Amino acid sequence: MTENNKGIAFLTQDKYRVPRHLTLQVIMLLITIGIFFDAPDSLNLSFNRFCGWITYYLFMNMLVYVNVYLLFPYFLAKDKMIAYLIAVVLFTILALLILMVLQDLFYDIAVSRQEPSIFALFLSLSSSFLAIILFIFGMSTVLLFKPLMYSNIKEQELQKAAGESELKFLKSQINPHFLFNTINNAHILVDEDPEMASHILTKLDDLLKYQFTDSFKEKVRLTDDIQLLNDYLELEKVRREQFTFIMESKGDLNSIFVAPLLFIPFVENAVKHNLDSHGSSYVHVVFKLENKELQFICENSKPAQPVSRKIGGIGLTNIVRRLNLLYANSYSLTKSESTDTYTVKLILKL
Repeated sequence: MTENNKGIAFLTQDKYRVPRHLTLQVIMLLITIGIFFDAPDSLNLSFNRFCGWITYYLFMNMLVYVNVYLLFPYFLAKDKMIAYLIAVVLFTILALLILMVLQDLFYDIAVSRQEPSIFALFLSLSSSFLAIILFIFGMSTVLLFKPLMYSNIKEQELQKAAGESELKFLKSQINPHFLFNTINNAHILVDEDPEMASHILTKLDDLLKYQFTDSFKEKVRLTDDIQLLNDYLELEKVRREQFTFIMESKGDLNSIFVAPLLFIPFVENAVKHNLDSHGSSYVHVVFKLENKELQFICENSKPAQPVSRKIGGIGLTNIVRRLNLLYANSYSLTKSESTDTYTVKLILKL
């Protein structure tokens, strides 16, 4: 992450919420602490002087948090710009009047023993008013651009994660061993069963074409992704005589679009870890559309001697990271296993 992105993340992400508030408090402390040093006798601290500073500090906090949690969400976030400006001005004037009364009671610093002129008083109030207004509007500007900044950084992270996932997938899935076995099977069948050899090469061509073209799109048809899974499993079936698979689709999936290569890591993982040299093995994949939720279920048989599970070359951590970026709180991923089966269930809210 670049330094610029780190700054944006600090301003937008919830995990920096506490540091953001602490930073704001430090800024307001630095601003208000000047009350101790704005007079010749400022080093002569007194209880009243301290009360004056506390009053000013709490006053600044009130201005900031009333704006952030009340005025901004009620007016500006709802595109009521004029109403927001009026509310801020009136609130600031009222707050300044209250501050003047409180400081008259507690704050005993006097820069001059003479009564200030009307002009001097007006100048002092005007400068305070403008300083407060600028401070509030500065906070509001950050709040206004916060969704845009968050959206930009999220998009950058998504592009980076998607690129890394696709690259790792291509390296792990379309590897020389896989290609060699598939092409070798086709070569063997050229004389024995030319039609089957042609079928294998066609499926391999479709698989490669999808992964090197459609896989880099932002969204693809779910039916295209399902076809990718089917092609992959058919090629695997040619390689392994005792391997079987079932692909099921329930509901109208033709109009559904998803991120590419979202399901293949789970299927590839199921194939890799159900290889059984002493018996048959299977993979059962189900896509089900119900109540605006897409359910993906991948079940595979467990070999007599199970191997440690790691999802493809991408890894579960990166898959979850990509799901978080793509679907945030709109998905659930669960895993379960029994004596002879292992199941992964992914639910996407559409």
